[in-house]
Amino acid sequence: MFASPVSRAAPAAIRADLWVGAVLLLFTLVVRGAWFGDANADTDEQLYSLIGNAMLDGKIVFVDLWDRKPFGLFALYALAHAIGGPGPEAYQGLAAAFTLAGAWLTFVLARDLTDRGTATAAGLLYVVLTAIYGAFSGNSEAFFIPMMLAMAVLVRDPAHPYAALRILSAMLIGGLALQVKYTVLPQCLFFGLWALWGEHKRGAGLGRLALLAAASGVLGVLPTALVAAGYALAGYWDAFIFANFVSFFDRLPASAGRLHKDIILFLLPLGGLALFGLNAARRAAPAPLSQTYIFVLLWLAAALATVFLPSTVYRYYLAALVPACILLSLPLFPPKPGARLNLPVLIPAALYLALMPFQYSLTRDNRAATGRLASAIAPKIDAAAGRCLFVFDGPTALYRMTGSCLPTRFIYPDHLNNTLEQNALGTSQVGEVARILATRPPVIVTADHPVTPQNREAKRLVAAAIARDYREIAHETLATREIRAFALRE
Repeated sequence: MFASPVSRAAPAAIRADLWVGAVLLLFTLVVRGAWFGDANADTDEQLYSLIGNAMLDGKIVFVDLWDRKPFGLFALYALAHAIGGPGPEAYQGLAAAFTLAGAWLTFVLARDLTDRGTATAAGLLYVVLTAIYGAFSGNSEAFFIPMMLAMAVLVRDPAHPYAALRILSAMLIGGLALQVKYTVLPQCLFFGLWALWGEHKRGAGLGRLALLAAASGVLGVLPTALVAAGYALAGYWDAFIFANFVSFFDRLPASAGRLHKDIILFLLPLGGLALFGLNAARRAAPAPLSQTYIFVLLWLAAALATVFLPSTVYRYYLAALVPACILLSLPLFPPKPGARLNLPVLIPAALYLALMPFQYSLTRDNRAATGRLASAIAPKIDAAAGRCLFVFDGPTALYRMTGSCLPTRFIYPDHLNNTLEQNALGTSQVGEVARILATRPPVIVTADHPVTPQNREAKRLVAAAIARDYREIAHETLATREIRAFALRE
């Protein structure tokens, strides 16, 4: 008996998918490997790592250590450190696994719009562009974007025989994503509305739609509700509500507004991909755009809402636009008959790989400089005696690297030096800085070039204390900033 063409095709497709997965895995490791082990690769993740490690020691986020990100993000970091140890490799490895998943899901979505080779290239572009747009190490975008891709894969096809089950699964994933970053809400709402529209098109009655909408809402809210209930039962309801919701609105907006020149500059490449791709799609087919393409176009609108929901927008937020922009750009690269690879799509990846030696060199120097700072500071610290390092501006990772205790629950430097946070902590910025300085910390770390507008009074208090009681013991260049460590005079 000879195998049928269908039975022969299935193993062939599986083998092809395995090859695609292997290529994406290798590419992910090469691109992201430059930052593995760099404790100062990016800024926010250093706080998430510090809190994740502290959670393993019994500390309670929002109570013992403060931030406004959802509990789930810190739980991811705690999980990473529980498995991989206290160093940055733990969360960077987990973020790389999420990135690989995102690349694979981009490939899956792209197969609805193009051939396998071009879809593979779309997955490679996902790895490159998320790195370029800031999700190269361990920030929240590295984790929630693949979760949005998973929702997209599950709800994109309203005619799927298991559409209802896939919708409920997607809404639960969306609920988990909300516990990574609340600003994914517009995308979750879009996926839910698209799913309900699909059920309506399939002939679902009003009662079934209402039941499905209610179940979806419950699943979407469930993770946050469980976390909130845990805090309420532990007696920390007020701390949870303030950190997660109230402080978001108390934070002052940046004077530049949401759409400033830096954001516009970084929007242009992604916007160009999407707009030129849309134009190519309209030119290529006189028929209406495919349902999947329209789905991705609407998804991009929801992703834009995610980016611009906060009052202050940073350029790494734009990473949320990467998957939809890649998928919309695919009509720019129509596959050639018989070609195994779509070379034009691979050009950005090739250019990025050409820059990798420079990136590896840069991160090597960054790791060495951060290590020298930690080595200079560590002998001055006495955690057992409560003599804690105070990083007023600089790498949060220095607390772990020096074995220091923590001088405040507002341990992220930006919370005490950024003037936009002055009304959003539930306490006085200047008062907390004055309290820390009154303990005469053995080492104070500052930076010559602030990345945010700083509280002038807090900065003046630190400068006065350094001038009066401290001497410089270390000075290193980290990226574009000069970081200085000052030790208390004996």
